[in-house]
Amino acid sequence: MMFGAPAFMVAYRDLQRFWKYRWWLAGLIAMNLADLFIFAIVFRGIVRREVIPDYFHFLAPGIASIAAFAAAFTIGREVMMELRRGFHHYLLSLPISRVDLVLGRILGGVVRGVIYQMPFLALLVILTGMVSPALALALIVTIMVSASMSSLSIALSTAVKSLEMQATIRSITYFAIFFLSNVFYPENVLKTRFPEPLYTIIVNNPISIATSIYRMIFTPEIIQDTHQVEVLLAKLTLWTITLVVVGAILYDRNLKG
Repeated sequence: MMFGAPAFMVAYRDLQRFWKYRWWLAGLIAMNLADLFIFAIVFRGIVRREVIPDYFHFLAPGIASIAAFAAAFTIGREVMMELRRGFHHYLLSLPISRVDLVLGRILGGVVRGVIYQMPFLALLVILTGMVSPALALALIVTIMVSASMSSLSIALSTAVKSLEMQATIRSITYFAIFFLSNVFYPENVLKTRFPEPLYTIIVNNPISIATSIYRMIFTPEIIQDTHQVEVLLAKLTLWTITLVVVGAILYDRNLKG
């Protein structure tokens, strides 16, 4: 069998399981759309225009980042439950290598993030009318942020043995990344509200980096922060490689028992 093909089979299995959570998906979609069409529209009339000219167009790229993050992050919970129930022993009995199994789980999170986020990217295209080769860059960013968040979720779900501790760590991490980012607030405001070390962490987390790139692609007239896309891509690439390696090592360690 061609190298890598079993990994895609594992990822396909994870994608099929993703669609089984219909009510959870409906709730996630409702939350993301509510953030965009209720929260953003309400605050559009409250936020000072000299700070953010149009809060709706400011928030829309951030919601696209959150969409990929939330969908990719779900893979960790399934990995956690399989390890707890011993289901990984069945997976190890299948005629696939452990490397393919590890890569397949990470890839499963990537596919979830990319597919779930596509409607939000399409909405951005409709809202901004932006159709250009830069869309390819947006897709690359989506793949990288999905890979990093999928790997982070797997790493957190396999770092400790206690189910309660795993759930707590995952929840804290999820909300920290969600709110301590530039999704809802411009970076010049964040800089005045947080100490310099925390501000540096906030603007350099993967979701903030992805959001900045999406804003540069779709709503460049909204942002007031000066970034070089090459630098942002280098940072996101470094995050992706680091988290994929850490997630793969920790998951493989748990498979070995």
